Amino acid sequence: MLRNSRSEFGSATIVLHWTIAALILGLTLIGFVMRRTDIDPALQFSLYQWHKSFGFTALGLATLRTAWWLVERSPAPPPGLGALEHIAARMAHGALIVLALAVPLAGWAVASASTLDIPSFYFNAVVIPHLPLAKSEASEAFWAFVHALLGYVTLGLVAIHAAAALYHHFIRRDAVLVRMLGFGTRSHHLRTPDAEENDDPIVERK
Repeated sequence: MLRNSRSEFGSATIVLHWTIAALILGLTLIGFVMRRTDIDPALQFSLYQWHKSFGFTALGLATLRTAWWLVERSPAPPPGLGALEHIAARMAHGALIVLALAVPLAGWAVASASTLDIPSFYFNAVVIPHLPLAKSEASEAFWAFVHALLGYVTLGLVAIHAAAALYHHFIRRDAVLVRMLGFGTRSHHLRTPDAEENDDPIVERK
């Protein structure tokens, strides 16, 4: 199923969600490593280029995900999810979608404003042109700060998002997590306290 249904996410949404999530975590790891001052300069240059290449990939997928989010319907919230919880979830999802665009755009601005004027080689295949920004140390420092700040905000929201999904799966025991994993809600039967009670052989079945 490519598109979302009334109760489940389609494969397009699921693939985009997890691919972008993996890119965000990978880019964060590369970002921390490439900023170290004790690594080989040649390796550092390669890491910067890999960071930019995967960043442009994340930007392209985030653009596609945003367009898909705007035109595709969202599945109905699981039973028992309160109105405030639903609003909070929608706001968090919207913020993550915006940040998935803003973080790589800010990174692109860093490379564009740098006085070093180093080309951005997309996987050593093509050169991505710089944005039309003035090149100065002050401008580069500003965009570097924005890029880092938005990156940390994204990590914080991702952590909250993941914690909420685990809470729903293990505490609330609903289908919030499993339907984003692509398992489907109809084939996933969550055990409730009543179901566990009925599994007790002492309890009389009626």
